[in-house]
Parts: sequence; structure tokens; C-alpha cells
Amino acid sequence: MAAAQLVLASTSAYRRELLNKLRVPFTVAAPLVDETSLAGELPDAAALRLSVLKAQAPASSFPDALIIGSDQLASLDGIHIGKPGNHASAVEQLRSIRGQVLVFHTALSLYNSRTGNLQSCVVPTTVKIRHLTDIQIEHYLRKDQPYDCAGSARSEGLGIAIMESMNGEDPNALVGLPLIALTRMLYNEGWDVLTR
Repeated sequence: MAAAQLVLASTSAYRRELLNKLRVPFTVAAPLVDETSLAGELPDAAALRLSVLKAQAPASSFPDALIIGSDQLASLDGIHIGKPGNHASAVEQLRSIRGQVLVFHTALSLYNSRTGNLQSCVVPTTVKIRHLTDIQIEHYLRKDQPYDCAGSARSEGLGIAIMESMNGEDPNALVGLPLIALTRMLYNEGWDVLTR
């Protein structure tokens, strides 16, 4: 028997919007997790660890639920590229990554709080950033303001115009929630989103 409730352990509006695409009812819970990377931790390993922590964090409040945790980290040559937070940092970030290839490591975990079953994976997306001029960077940032996005790149907005190419198994992963993997994990737990 499938768990009674679906919970998204995230305060991200992007993830809520993506999960709404599946047209299933869900509850949102803030995971309250320290998102600091550990010393020497690779970006994909950090994203996976954080997605597990997020999925398990609200379990005591939802004892009969399937809890979704997700985390995304971007990297350039294995070095973590974070969220810029403000305009000046975003300008600096885009200048340093123009013409470069970034990997967005989007980790997903689904935790069954009733049975303790945990499924996890990392879905990478490779993105080549165009050779942007300083003027292009400035105009893009003023229009899109992607200060809460890793690598200053919001692919679902104007950020698509700063990208030369993208390669990955699920375009939703780049936005922050790999829906293809999630529907598979839910199915494994008895939740078929097509018949629910």
C-alpha cells in the first residue's frame, strides 16, 4: 500500500512549480537543513547528501508520507559554483564562466517515512555558456535577475539565451527537480502519477 501523503521538502518556488506539472496533490514542508558542503566534498556527492537530508528532515511531522528532497549544485572543472545572491556577484560569476562548460548536479531523494525506504539519484546536466560580452551580461542580469540560481543561469527564463548548448536526460533537472526520475521512484512506491 502506498504512503498516504506526498510531501515536497523544499521552499523553492521552482520545485513547487515543477511538481505541479504531475497534477498530484502534495504538501510543502521546509526541510531546515544546513546546506554547507563538507570539506573536500565533490559537488555531486554534496547534492546527493543534501537531498537525502532534506527528504528525511520532516519525517517526524509526516509519519505516513513519501517525502521528496532535492538539491542542485553547479560546478566548473569540479569546483562548486554557487548562487550569486546579488548583482555584483552575478556579474563576476558570468564573466568567469562565459565560454565555459558547467555541470549542474541535481540530486533527488524520495523517502518513505512509514517504511524507511529511500531512493536517491543524481541527474547531471551539462551546459555550455555562450561567449558573452560585458554588455550582454549586464542586460541579461537587469532583465532576469537570476540571483537565486546556481551559475546565474535561469534556463526557464531569459537565461536560455546565455546558453550555447545543454545536454542531459531531463530538462526539468536543470530547473531543479528531475521529474522523470521522480515519477519512476513514485511508481516504485505504488504511486502511479498517470492513474492517481
